[in-house]
Amino acid sequence: MAMASKSPAEEVYPVKAFGLAAKDSSGLFSPFNFSRRATGEQDVQLKVLYCGTCQYDREMSKNKFGFTSYPYVLGHEIVGEVTEVGSKVQKFKVGDKVGVASIIETCGKCEMCTNEIENYCPEAVSIDSNYGACSNIAVINENFVIRWPENLPLDSGVPLLCAGITAYSPMKRYGLDKPGKRIGIAGLGGLGHVAFRFAKAFGAKVIVISSSLKKKREAFEKFGADSFLVSSNPEEMQGAAGTLDGIIDTIPGNHSVEPLLALLKPLGKLIILGAPEMPFEVPAPSLLMGGKVMAASTSGSMKEIQEMIEFAAEHNIVADVEVISIDYVNTAMERLDNSDVRYRFVIDIGNTLKSN
Repeated sequence: MAMASKSPAEEVYPVKAFGLAAKDSSGLFSPFNFSRRATGEQDVQLKVLYCGTCQYDREMSKNKFGFTSYPYVLGHEIVGEVTEVGSKVQKFKVGDKVGVASIIETCGKCEMCTNEIENYCPEAVSIDSNYGACSNIAVINENFVIRWPENLPLDSGVPLLCAGITAYSPMKRYGLDKPGKRIGIAGLGGLGHVAFRFAKAFGAKVIVISSSLKKKREAFEKFGADSFLVSSNPEEMQGAAGTLDGIIDTIPGNHSVEPLLALLKPLGKLIILGAPEMPFEVPAPSLLMGGKVMAASTSGSMKEIQEMIEFAAEHNIVADVEVISIDYVNTAMERLDNSDVRYRFVIDIGNTLKSN
């Protein structure tokens, strides 16, 4: 999930750009011509090749959170090729393949920034605040660009810059990256299937927790789940009580977390990654009895993102994607409303985005 965004820049910059933007809360995307700043001393300019998209883009396009500024150019996860570098850039050269996640600017001075958790900087700026990533070019400060591993596919790798780091960061932070851990993945969707693959790569026994049997076969045959729990089945849930070291809760809709907390061992951790509209109600004994932890997380630091993408390349972790053309975006958004994608849409910018 990307960070809250500020208003798009109104200045007229010297570099012409074009992309896809929603002009109002209808959420309908259409071609949009705008401008980017010139490449500064510490900037990297890149040709965008692929742009991932997820439910966050849909919600922003419709102003669900109340702070969308129009025109809204979607996209907070991109891979591309460096076409120009500033005079003081040290990390990249023309021709490099690179990635950009949601954060493109922070204050650099606060406690979060100095402790390398700059994604929680109160002044963090997301890429879609100054016209998003679904465009032909982007200009980003080199400190917010990552080097792309040569053996990691661009198209199926780009969702890792959102879903991948969202799962990887808290698993590392809360000690759920150790071999032999028993990890539950609640919700096997766009975020959940990536979290599953990281958990497996860490050497965990992975238990899928789902509201129905619909994904049971896929969980075992495609992903290699060690077990499958139907959360609506009280007998199954009771039988698994107190057996998990941690649970990664990726469920986006409203749900009760009390049954999930019951699955945890003493000192177990429930990590919330979804963003349900309704607040959670958690009876204190559900946490007190066993010293359990309920936490949440979003995105990760630049150091973590680079580490995550290299780990993914080493362990052949990618997202399951449907690569689409630029003229399919509105249809894709409608399909997102119906959860009709397995499991992420990726827009082929390099081959299908053409200027007017």
